[in-house]
Amino acid sequence: MLAQRFGQAGWHVVIHAGHSPEEANLLAATLPSAEVVQCDLIDGDAALAMIAELADRLPDWRVLINSAAVFKPDTAQAIDPAVFTEAMTVNAETPTRMAQAFLASAQSTGGKRVIHFLDQKLANPNPDFFSYTMAKHALAATVRMLAMAAIDPATRIYGLAPGAMLPSHDQRDEEHERSGRMNLLHRLTDPEELAEAALFLAHGWLASGETLFIDSGQHLLAQSRDVLYLARQ
Repeated sequence: MLAQRFGQAGWHVVIHAGHSPEEANLLAATLPSAEVVQCDLIDGDAALAMIAELADRLPDWRVLINSAAVFKPDTAQAIDPAVFTEAMTVNAETPTRMAQAFLASAQSTGGKRVIHFLDQKLANPNPDFFSYTMAKHALAATVRMLAMAAIDPATRIYGLAPGAMLPSHDQRDEEHERSGRMNLLHRLTDPEELAEAALFLAHGWLASGETLFIDSGQHLLAQSRDVLYLARQ
């Protein structure tokens, strides 16, 4: 959805593929101007090499969107060490390092933008998917810190925090229909709204360091569990 919306708006889109390059190439073929790059974000050094390669050859690279994440269950009672390590690396450490490398080395004629995908759980936490949520909180902390550290006044660092949109984890369709409406507006939030918000942020109109919640008001509720499980009660 992100790639399609930016492509429709006339951007050259670089699609990062972690484990599905075939699908990424099929998507790229439908866009006016697009290419695919590949690396596993568990390897932070490989991710930095990918950023360096793009920065060397793209003459006007304005936006980096860190939207990839792993979402695996563990609990407040007992962190799963393997789940924790993967979540902190892929969801927090690697995107932060990529943002730092992008800001330091990319060429841009109109200012640089970093957009970190976060989660409405920042404001509406629950103990499910414990390591995932910890990692998203860690990534969220970098938004204002990177904004404060930026030297170029045209640079913008943003957070984009979605709520329930697509079926989550092992959700069935009927569960998603219920959980997706567990927000103040009692509506399913369309992923296109998230893509439109990302495109808005890419233009840099909002003050640097801010986070937009795109969740139909879900973050304003107090939900004791992840909506995945609330839909099953």
